Amino acid sequence: MTRLVLFDLDGTLVDRQSALPDSIKALCRTRGLGPIVEQWLLAKLADRAEPDDFARLRDAFGLEDSAGQLWEEYVRLMAVSVTCQPEILEGLARLRAARWTIGIVTNGSGDIQRAKLSATGLADLVDGVAVSGDLETRKPDRRLFELAAVRCGRDLAGGGWMVGDNPAGDIDGGHGAGLRTVWLRGRTWPDGLPPAHHVVDAITDAITFLLNETPE
Repeated sequence: MTRLVLFDLDGTLVDRQSALPDSIKALCRTRGLGPIVEQWLLAKLADRAEPDDFARLRDAFGLEDSAGQLWEEYVRLMAVSVTCQPEILEGLARLRAARWTIGIVTNGSGDIQRAKLSATGLADLVDGVAVSGDLETRKPDRRLFELAAVRCGRDLAGGGWMVGDNPAGDIDGGHGAGLRTVWLRGRTWPDGLPPAHHVVDAITDAITFLLNETPE
């Protein structure tokens, strides 16, 4: 019997925050856009990026390129810039070898999130992916966790684990989906939120914990 684990993407498996400024700088350089536009983008895309952000960028600065062209360039640059540490990829491969079913449940637009998965090699190590853009909803909505499980060939009734860095979206969302949870420490924990079942300082520690976890 395989066991199910769902992972968050940004801030958990991949380092979006390091890739963001490099991608924006490259986008502005290729189009001759100055530091004002660069700072505008850094502020607007700090938490997440959507195609509509680039329509607003085009309107705000009177750019000739279409919003679609700007978005496609940003997606390409982010895919080039984003990284997943080799030890994380190795850890996921070990989970698969130990007969874990691995899914990813992430907020964001489907095209950019899947571009990151493909560019980092994560796409080859997971059984299913659910992106908030697929359902036009976001974590902690239970439906996104249900979709991830289904795309892994599983269902939430069988239980499993959710691993992520966001207390509300990942951990509280995982609780709401009936999953046990592993929190990747970093963000401030909100008052009144139930604790995670396990806490780690690095995603590799979470993988090691799961590998040593005894089935119920």
